[in-house]
Amino acid sequence: MKRNDPIDSPVTIDRRRFLLGAAGLAVAAGLGGFARQAWGQAAPAAAPPTGPFALMKLPYADSALDPVISANTIGFHYGKHHKGYVDNLNKLVAGTELADQPLAKVVAATAGNAEKVAVFNNAAQVWNHDFYWASLKPGGGGEPPAALAKLMDAAFGSVGACKEELKKAALGQFGSGWAWLALDGGKLVVVKTGNADNPTTKGLKPLLTIDVWEHAYYLDYQNRRADYVQAVIDKLINWEFAAGNLA
Repeated sequence: MKRNDPIDSPVTIDRRRFLLGAAGLAVAAGLGGFARQAWGQAAPAAAPPTGPFALMKLPYADSALDPVISANTIGFHYGKHHKGYVDNLNKLVAGTELADQPLAKVVAATAGNAEKVAVFNNAAQVWNHDFYWASLKPGGGGEPPAALAKLMDAAFGSVGACKEELKKAALGQFGSGWAWLALDGGKLVVVKTGNADNPTTKGLKPLLTIDVWEHAYYLDYQNRRADYVQAVIDKLINWEFAAGNLA
């Protein structure tokens, strides 16, 4: 049985974990619906699960993001790195109480726990990658839906300024990590996180993300992270997914 679907957080978790769980569970509902959509050719089949957690099926063909992200990059990023996190997580939780928990709750339960660093890193990376693939779409970019654009104007002064902040965060993240558009209460914020961390660990609600680990772009762009980020924002970013996560 696939365990990536969210359920209500237990009342016994502390405030920090409640915020993490609430944010993660809210966006997971939108993520699950989005992932069932597909554009163009059939999406590559996900590998059969080897434990309670399964590799998500991409919502588009592995060549659908060309020329911004090549099928070659998708093959390694999704087929090797993302799958590797899923496989590692299944091994780490085997025979533990975490094997019976949905993915968002595993992230919440292990965040900040020094004895569960390996579980957190792999669980969060599975969650982050699921979210990243949903943050992209063929023919993306352009202008966001009106409701999201209004929040961008309020928080950053304009849609263009919000895009620049997202780009700045992606380029400013030293080493591996992520750039995020998120909600802090009712206000939009742009944040960056290192390694496997994500905004839910700070009580924020992610709306979309850009992966700036080198495996996300190096085969296509080598050291030109700026070109990758700009192309993603201009041509692939899924503003509709972000707007759907506002609810």
